[in-house]
Amino acid sequence: MEKIPSFNELIQKSIIANWDLDALTDYKGQTLQYHDVARKIEKVHILFENSGVQKGDKIALCGRNSSQWAVAFIATLTYGAIAVPILHEFMPEQIHNIVNHSDAKLLFAGDYVAGIINPDAMPNLEGIIRNTDYSLLVSRSEKLTYARENLNALYGQKYPKYFRQEHINYYIEQDPNELALINYTSGTTGFSKGVMIPYRALWSNYDFACNVLGTTIKKGDNIISILPMAHMYGMAFEFLFEFLHGCHVFYLNRTPSPAIIAQAFAEVKPRIIIAVPLVIEKIIRKKVFPKIQNNRMRLLLQMPIISVKVREMICKEVLKAFGDNAYEIIIGGAAFNQEVEQFMHRINFPYTVGYGATECAPIICYSDWHSFRPKSCGRAVVHMQVKIDSPDPSSVPGEILARGLNVMLGYYKNEEATAATLDKDGWYHTGDLGTMDEDGNVYINGRSKNMLLGANGQNIYPEEIEDKLNSMTMVVESIVVQRDSKLVALVHPDLEEAKNMGFTKEDIAGIMEQNRQTLNQMLPAYEKIAEVEIREEEFEKTPKKSIKRFLYT
Repeated sequence: MEKIPSFNELIQKSIIANWDLDALTDYKGQTLQYHDVARKIEKVHILFENSGVQKGDKIALCGRNSSQWAVAFIATLTYGAIAVPILHEFMPEQIHNIVNHSDAKLLFAGDYVAGIINPDAMPNLEGIIRNTDYSLLVSRSEKLTYARENLNALYGQKYPKYFRQEHINYYIEQDPNELALINYTSGTTGFSKGVMIPYRALWSNYDFACNVLGTTIKKGDNIISILPMAHMYGMAFEFLFEFLHGCHVFYLNRTPSPAIIAQAFAEVKPRIIIAVPLVIEKIIRKKVFPKIQNNRMRLLLQMPIISVKVREMICKEVLKAFGDNAYEIIIGGAAFNQEVEQFMHRINFPYTVGYGATECAPIICYSDWHSFRPKSCGRAVVHMQVKIDSPDPSSVPGEILARGLNVMLGYYKNEEATAATLDKDGWYHTGDLGTMDEDGNVYINGRSKNMLLGANGQNIYPEEIEDKLNSMTMVVESIVVQRDSKLVALVHPDLEEAKNMGFTKEDIAGIMEQNRQTLNQMLPAYEKIAEVEIREEEFEKTPKKSIKRFLYT
């Protein structure tokens, strides 16, 4: 294995080198410079040390993106503890399950999360810390209570005069295979998989970003964090790379609606934009298409000589919608709408589509927008190999396999799932089907696994939703499918029981609508069912009596 630098040492060097630069800003709120981040990290370290947190202990973090979330995460790594980031959109039961399964000792909770969780459901936690001010919400440890109540005094005793760069002395991992964090792909006990991300994978993703963007993005450049940091895509490329590179990260710590995002783009003028398709598609459809979908513009676009200039003009307008400063927009996490992609390609807009997985922390494929092939997801990135498990990878789809420094250690406390996903030669089996052209560009044809991707890149496991739905009134069996960006439940009702009860078709439809509403109360926003489609015939089955999903998706 090649010599891999310490990731925590890179964090330390960045803080020291960028001491007086702006580091983290809560949009429309406070700004922390790198030296502010350093002092807050030091206080968290003092809190850990005096409350009995040991190297290797698990620290969970669950809340909306914010500067304080970022500080708590960096403080966890640089103390030598293992971070467990949890999506704040998970339901309380899912959060409880992850905290318990991960063996977390402490939980940093945002205000919203603090209001919905039940501490009694997480009996092994020693404490719950409010993410906004690091106050104690729950303490089951006298040491923790003492440490928090006396934190300022303990800090003053350790640094009676001042805290400067020379005082920084972080935990430096010695083995690149050491576990840095556990990132859960799902929240329920039956389906949860905690992806064990080593330090080498964090460094490898950072090194990739340095290779492709390191000279384009400069120290002090602005970046907007839109994606949840608890998701590896947002963490790696809207936070960690930029923080280590001396950039200024802005957090949209409110619900990132298209209007808020567009306003932030105009004000912050980000140098690079990392996004999921839904964000880009909504801005294009709301801000751009209305201006160009008129008879005059259509006529101009049909005139060969003029159309080139018109497309250049349109491209400039689109760039303005994204702040007019971005080198490129990197899109990933979900399928890209073909109409929008064709439009962006036609106007020569600087976009590219990448491919990754939580299990690769996350990047697998990427190409700079200048060399990007439309409809592909780029080529294997530095430190990674990609192959197609097919007799003819260029024309016959096969499973996409990946191997290299980005690949996880395995699934936490789940050897069976690890063995099914990582083979003896180190290849990660993605479960995605694809082809590869002679230049190494990968094209995704579909997913061999049942997992769906939410509009913001969240992993959706239909079996979990179906399990709840199948236990509801009059439901015999169901399948959850994705149509555009919406989830639809196909339901075969108990028609015999309906006949016995004298129910009409309208009655059955009413029952299913009530089921939908009840089900949605049990699900996070990105898993909610938009509609129920009633099917009078049973679903076709395999000999093993499994539903043939491919017939209905």
